Amino acid sequence: MSAGRWRRVVSWVVTGAALAFVLFALLLPNRVGRVAPEAFVRVPIEGVCGLGALLLLRGRWRKAAAVLGGTLLGIVLVVKVLDMGFHEVLVRPWDPVLDWAFVGAGWEFFTASYGGVFAGVAVVAAGIVAVVLMALASLRVAGVAGRNGDVAGRVVIGLWAVWTAGTVFGAQFVPGVPVASRDTARLAVGRALKVRDGLRDKRAFAREAEADAFRGVPGSRMLEALRGKDVVIAFVESYGRSAVQDPRYARRVGAVLDAGTERLRRAGVGARSAFLTSSTAGGGSWLAHATLLSGVWVDSQQRYRALVSGDRLTLNGAFRRAGWRTSAFMPAITRAWPEGGFFEYGKVYDSRNLGYRGPRFAYATMPDQYTLSAVQRFERDAHAGPVMVETALVSSHAPWAAVPNGVVDWRRVGDGSVFNGQGAGLDARMPADVRGAYRRSIEYSLSTLVSYAETHGDDDLVLVFLGDHQPAPLITGENAGRDVPVTVVARDRKVLDRIAGWGWRDGLRPGPDAPVWSMRDFRDRFLTAFGSRPDPDAHR
Repeated sequence: MSAGRWRRVVSWVVTGAALAFVLFALLLPNRVGRVAPEAFVRVPIEGVCGLGALLLLRGRWRKAAAVLGGTLLGIVLVVKVLDMGFHEVLVRPWDPVLDWAFVGAGWEFFTASYGGVFAGVAVVAAGIVAVVLMALASLRVAGVAGRNGDVAGRVVIGLWAVWTAGTVFGAQFVPGVPVASRDTARLAVGRALKVRDGLRDKRAFAREAEADAFRGVPGSRMLEALRGKDVVIAFVESYGRSAVQDPRYARRVGAVLDAGTERLRRAGVGARSAFLTSSTAGGGSWLAHATLLSGVWVDSQQRYRALVSGDRLTLNGAFRRAGWRTSAFMPAITRAWPEGGFFEYGKVYDSRNLGYRGPRFAYATMPDQYTLSAVQRFERDAHAGPVMVETALVSSHAPWAAVPNGVVDWRRVGDGSVFNGQGAGLDARMPADVRGAYRRSIEYSLSTLVSYAETHGDDDLVLVFLGDHQPAPLITGENAGRDVPVTVVARDRKVLDRIAGWGWRDGLRPGPDAPVWSMRDFRDRFLTAFGSRPDPDAHR
């Protein structure tokens, strides 16, 4: 083959690749479950209009428009990929105004679980390269179209006719797949509207947070029925309704809960359970924590920042106002956490000051049993007055790659070195392996809570444990909802009698017909049940 012919072949290949890349970006769905060959057998109206507009321009204006359009299309491609990730993890698309914090949280999770900073940098670099290549691809297509204006013009007219027929008559190249596509335009318009809605939401949330019937209530009128009790609120990572009702998990997880109910009953400890609807799914645990503790719906980072910048009374703050020593045990926190001041913790324990000397378990910096052991040693045993503790139990956090072995004698937990040699875990790659690992991690966390209540559940302990959110759709399947189990555990029957009117089911496992509350309702119902009296003059 001559050099000239070789150059022409290379030129055709490059042009074909550029055109294919542009069409790929225009037709790629923004959800993993919709990516299929038939998705790419459509006519994208955005491409037809874009090519037509380029043919109307000349010279450097055409080049500038091609680079600009390609850059924007590259950004749209990155947004579609982000949407895929958000749908798979958080069960919703990426929000350009509210979700930048999740990008940072995703970076931390990815680098901690999958190979360090290098892997995270590679992902970011891939996004930048995609935008640059899309700009070059658009420039290439515009150049070829400009040099072959008559042919390109006929292509535009033909594709426009096909797209119009597809819109009017429902024409299809592949059965069940309309030939006319405008998904990319819809996505772009939808994101623009989200920007507007995000700005409006800030004002709406400020009004919601301001209305608080307990804002001015003095401590003497708070939580009178719990005087002298130690209260521990434990969020169990990814413990959702699916864990107790999905047939893939319910038999084994339910057996743990039923056996735990019987063990606690023999120890003289009772429990009642129901469901709460979380403000998040798949991730964003701090949004669920904030919703439960503040009594307002916190489903975005914008709302979270607005909340912690204000002065709304939290459940923690109510306990502190009423005379309890308050603290937080947050093993997943690895750096300064200024928001802790808003929640009115007297003491924050995190991965840096919990004294753990054992191995890491994938994302989890320490096992749940160590965290609860530290709650007992550092707070309940160390202080004479009543304590209120909030803790996050993270052994059931994705990627569910390693589950600790429980220590029967809690006195042997010590500094955590008893767990040495357990942190390697399995290589969970296939969905069935991941689901099995998820189930085992939930069984471990629940068994640990039962053992803690059995071992340390004296008359003064009130334990509230609940899920923060459902796990990702890989675990739950599509449309699993956002409900999470919630349980109140106490030896003192007067505590459980106080919530008898809630209609919750006896035991650790909520039945399918158990009451379902919004997570934001818990604060007010809990405060009211245990003797807090709202300010009659407060505006709600």
